[in-house]
Amino acid sequence: MNKPLLIFTGLLIAVVAGTLGFFLQHQSSSVSTERSSAVTDKLRIKGASSGEPAFKMAQDMPGRQRPAFSLPDQHGTVHNVNEWNNRVLVINFWATWCPPCRDEIPEFVNLQEKYADQGLQFIGIALEKAENVADFISEMGVNYPILVGELEAIRIAENYGNRHGALPYTVIIDRNQIIRHVQTGRLSHARAEEIITSLL
Repeated sequence: MNKPLLIFTGLLIAVVAGTLGFFLQHQSSSVSTERSSAVTDKLRIKGASSGEPAFKMAQDMPGRQRPAFSLPDQHGTVHNVNEWNNRVLVINFWATWCPPCRDEIPEFVNLQEKYADQGLQFIGIALEKAENVADFISEMGVNYPILVGELEAIRIAENYGNRHGALPYTVIIDRNQIIRHVQTGRLSHARAEEIITSLL
């Protein structure tokens, strides 16, 4: 085979390979984008509750109806948020590995004890496995229900406006199931008591 023919054959192979590679990459990218879009749509549909879209922002939550949810406690018993209707409800999203979460829980225990008879109910939602929280609950003397979950708890937090996964994250709800206050980060004892007593 002469040299010009070899060069031509090499160039032809390179062009065909390049075209094929571009086509395959484009197809793969299209499929990947379609899958990503489908997954996002499913998450948004699954996350929606009470007609509200998922992934709302925290500052948009006050004045909205409380989204419904169910989660198991550390013993595996499933609880629905409707169990605590007609009470001032404080929902606290937390984790054992979160230092500010650990700092505020004793204050929540104090407030729960102080105002329970007036209609206050704290609920803790731990974004982790049940076995990770059992010892902590006992050690801290937690006197309110602790519900647990991983992906499901994250979805619930998103429905309550925690779009960025911040912890701790606390939502205060009045007796009519209307969200009145959302706190990203630590909620001080004084501020929590001020809001709670205004709703009791």
